[in-house]
Amino acid sequence: MTPEVLVAAVLGAVLVLYVLTGGADFGGGLWDLLAFGPRQVEQRRAIANAIGPIWEANHVWVIVALVITFVAFPKAFSAISTALHVPLTLMLVGVVLRGSAFVFRAYAPRTDDVQRGFSWVFATSSTVTPVLLGMVVGAIASGQIRVVDGVVQTGFFASWLAPFPFVVGLLTLAIFGFLAAVYLTLDTRDAPALQEDFRLRGLWASGAVFVLAWLAFFLARHGAPRVWEGLWAAPWSLPLQLAVAGCGLGCIGALWARRFRLSRDLTVIQVVLVVGGWALSQYPMVVPPDLSVADSAPPNVLWTMLTVLTLGAVPLVPAYVWLMVVFKGR
Repeated sequence: MTPEVLVAAVLGAVLVLYVLTGGADFGGGLWDLLAFGPRQVEQRRAIANAIGPIWEANHVWVIVALVITFVAFPKAFSAISTALHVPLTLMLVGVVLRGSAFVFRAYAPRTDDVQRGFSWVFATSSTVTPVLLGMVVGAIASGQIRVVDGVVQTGFFASWLAPFPFVVGLLTLAIFGFLAAVYLTLDTRDAPALQEDFRLRGLWASGAVFVLAWLAFFLARHGAPRVWEGLWAAPWSLPLQLAVAGCGLGCIGALWARRFRLSRDLTVIQVVLVVGGWALSQYPMVVPPDLSVADSAPPNVLWTMLTVLTLGAVPLVPAYVWLMVVFKGR
């Protein structure tokens, strides 16, 4: 294990943590937007109560991921932030609007117009931002970002305004919504009617994830050939696909049988496998086809980066775990 591979592995693990935590927060915003029926007010209140104590802490993972990429893989960071400047900027705007609206809604006067306005901003930005995030991932995987002699040759729109990145964006939103619905079945265990509402949303979201995952897989043949080849022809691809399918079917069965804790555990495993499969299919490229892990990493900072990450994890990980125990320990 060379230092650049170790740093890349840490980066992959941090991205998984962000999807499992911050991604579910975005999914909560999706269900806030789609709240309906006689219990829509209670649904939104349950979502706010579930997100409220932890949503700011969950952003620590995306900050760590950005710092790792900027320091350990500066060429890749430069290429991505140049070619994908537009969707990344829109993502940042969405994150700011989402967080601001969520806080302002909690302290704003309890009038219908004010609450409705902040709710709309929170829910809409929570829905659009994951789509943009998925489009960024799809654009990177597509191989359309070309770098020649350190200069990005790709325009600001061609790499991400294409069918494959768009479907990956919708898939990202569906995965986040799926995570949120499954998590919320445990957060509403004291309210059986609300728990049933989120159980049904989890089943709907699982269907959307299934359809969009297959659509993204077939589009990847021409839209992201390196990823498609990795997911189809690599020695680990068939076991990975069987494991993902098994977890997905098991999660649906557990939701159907109202075994919510088992459903949560299987969902987490499934998401870890999906994100891990994407990373493995693209490895050793960071920005295919021109920037690999080795090409993008300055060797003089990698061991320092690993040392700093290890030292930083000493206070960070126990504090984060304690936060989750306090607010999600049940």
